Amino acid sequence: MLEMHYNNRVGHLGGNLSAIDAMLVIHHELMQPGDRFVLSKGHSAGAYYVTLWSLGKLSDADLRTFHKDGTMLSGHPPSRGIPEIEFATGSLGHGLSLAAGLAMAAKLRGQTHRIYCLTSDGEWQEGSTLEALIFAVHHKLSNLSIAVDHNGLQGFGSTAEVASMDPLDQRLAGFGVDLRRCDGHDLDALRQTLAPAGDGCPVVAILATRKGNGVLNFENKMESHYLPLTESQFAEAVAALKGSS
Repeated sequence: MLEMHYNNRVGHLGGNLSAIDAMLVIHHELMQPGDRFVLSKGHSAGAYYVTLWSLGKLSDADLRTFHKDGTMLSGHPPSRGIPEIEFATGSLGHGLSLAAGLAMAAKLRGQTHRIYCLTSDGEWQEGSTLEALIFAVHHKLSNLSIAVDHNGLQGFGSTAEVASMDPLDQRLAGFGVDLRRCDGHDLDALRQTLAPAGDGCPVVAILATRKGNGVLNFENKMESHYLPLTESQFAEAVAALKGSS
């Protein structure tokens, strides 16, 4: 993912790095045949493409076209061309409404598959996201798992400064969901926290993450929302990854 963003001079890497651990655990370890995934935080499309690549759904050649003219791999998930991508989603989210619709459809059809939705923390400032949660709780969509990439930063500052919903876990607990919390970069914790259960209601997992996770001088920085990596940042990040492997 670092190479894909660096070589094509594409920003929005910070939110990709905060979300990729959860995406990989969901796709590789939790999703069963028939389960579906909705990436509501569309800025993290790069992490989604790499996740699909790791599953053999996209090739090395596909990744090299990221964000280029005529590519399938646009800056936000595309509406067509990649079968595993259910919907085009963007910076304002709205993916939870779509995921809740999928979960409701499965329930009405008597199907047992699960719907996973990854949201940002910033989009919980959106009325449509809260309306979707009201719908999901009202209809007891226990087949819906919602992960919140809680990295504390959004397009114009921290979530606390822009339109605070802190403490987010306490606010969402009031909706009557199966609320869980964990370190969003601890793989064992992610496995346990995101594992299906849903006692008659949707699961909401608050994942404490770091924007720009793993990249020196990029972690928890506003710049990681917009700017591509510099040459030195890229070299440092690759060296750190090789050192930890």
